[in-house]
Amino acid sequence: MNYVSPLPTYLTRRYHSWKATEYTENQAWFRRLAEEGQRPRAMVISCCDSRVHVTAIFGAESGEFFIHRNIANLVPPYAPDGDHHGTSAAVEYAVTALKVANIIVLGHSNCGGVNGCIQMVSGNAPELEKPTSFVGRWMDILRPACEETASITDEHERQQALEKRSVLVSLSNLMTFPFVAEAVEEGRLSLHGLWNEIASGALEMYEPATNSFVKV
Repeated sequence: MNYVSPLPTYLTRRYHSWKATEYTENQAWFRRLAEEGQRPRAMVISCCDSRVHVTAIFGAESGEFFIHRNIANLVPPYAPDGDHHGTSAAVEYAVTALKVANIIVLGHSNCGGVNGCIQMVSGNAPELEKPTSFVGRWMDILRPACEETASITDEHERQQALEKRSVLVSLSNLMTFPFVAEAVEEGRLSLHGLWNEIASGALEMYEPATNSFVKV
């Protein structure tokens, strides 16, 4: 495997710094996690975007969150077709094996995946329309919701509207998984929708009663 390169020096230095400080100060906790296994109370489904720092937002420690990240924090509909389904596998493991009490879908501002969907639906991103585009086919999950926002003429407003709809689409699709629906109906699992405004640090949560996002 001569195509694999050594770790960049700056990452090596950061690792040694972490090992000498945070790890050394919390050795007992890390050993406990290793010996007893993980018991996260929540699963977080967030975007791959490097600006979305879930553990920092909630001040979480190692072992608190079972985190799954993908383009635009999307959950596909339940599809037991024998194909490869990374997000669905993560959801299944979180609910049936880890038995998390909460699933949080976290969207965010300035999402590149959401913007890509808008451009694709608008005919401005032919490369995403190709059958070979993994991003394009993934964003097809959001296409119906994207088309519903076509009447919003302000680009910024449409972007934010679709970012929040991506959260709702994922929440709705989660309920198509039988084991998720069963856990929710029995009160063993709660679903939550959040949206983070990166520049201001604001966090909004979906409120079913008003069908809107309100500040936390």
